[in-house]
Amino acid sequence: MKNTILEIMYILTGLVAICAGAYALADKEHKKKFGTGAFWIIFGFIFIVGKMIPSYIVGLLLILMGLLTVFNKVGVGSQENSTSEYRAKKSEIIGNRLFIPALSIGVSAFAVAQFTSLGGLVGLGVGSLVALILSLVVTKEHPKYLGYESSRMLQQMGPSTILPQLLAALGALFTLSGVGEVIANLMSSIVPEGNILAGVIIYCVGMAVFTMIMGNAFAAFAVITAGIGLPFVFSQGANPAIAGSLGLTAGYCGTLLTPMGANFNIVPTAIMEMKNKNGVIIAQAPVAIALLFIHIVLMYFWAF
Repeated sequence: MKNTILEIMYILTGLVAICAGAYALADKEHKKKFGTGAFWIIFGFIFIVGKMIPSYIVGLLLILMGLLTVFNKVGVGSQENSTSEYRAKKSEIIGNRLFIPALSIGVSAFAVAQFTSLGGLVGLGVGSLVALILSLVVTKEHPKYLGYESSRMLQQMGPSTILPQLLAALGALFTLSGVGEVIANLMSSIVPEGNILAGVIIYCVGMAVFTMIMGNAFAAFAVITAGIGLPFVFSQGANPAIAGSLGLTAGYCGTLLTPMGANFNIVPTAIMEMKNKNGVIIAQAPVAIALLFIHIVLMYFWAF
């Protein structure tokens, strides 16, 4: 049951991507329509039949998508947003009810994960469908705009959309290849033995820095906790629940500072059409550094 629902979710996601590719190919004013169309259609194809084809073919398709990106063959077409006047008028009518669909994603995902055996990933998919329906109810827009707006948003976000999936896979590869052990051996020659404060600082800063590289604190957590957390923090008597929780959230201080955290830092600049692509990161930097310092202090006093 769970796997079947997940497959349906993947197929729906793939269809949205293929729809974006079709819109790009049909766009006569699109200067990069063939590259953009190929990129999104390949992406959707992988989502739909990725499990049924050999893994090396999926790898080759991902390389092809990377080449299309490297050679700047993926771009935004002529699809336009609604006018500023129309959006201002609708915002006055809808008001704070605009947040209902967004909040419904988290509520639905939590409810499915907590009260059924389907798990959080299915819950997230169910939440997305609930949010889609509520969006139509709240905005009273016609469903015919779903394909057009989905295509416009995907093309606007661009290839950075797939970065989180690739980074999560990279984190799993780093863990399996023993990168954590290499980091542990390197740190053992730097961190003074038995110094709790030094271990806490290195663990929190290491999580933030490696997350900046990986773009995903979940991907960095396994590697840095195995390489630094276990030998220099946990082995010195730290409470695993407190130190582990603070270590993970310290990683998100790095997420605020990196373009690799595409969903948080790059995609919003694309959606809001900001001139400075690093504007979100620059605005978040003081908060991220302050939060990292607070994490170090809290872990030192609470975890021991």
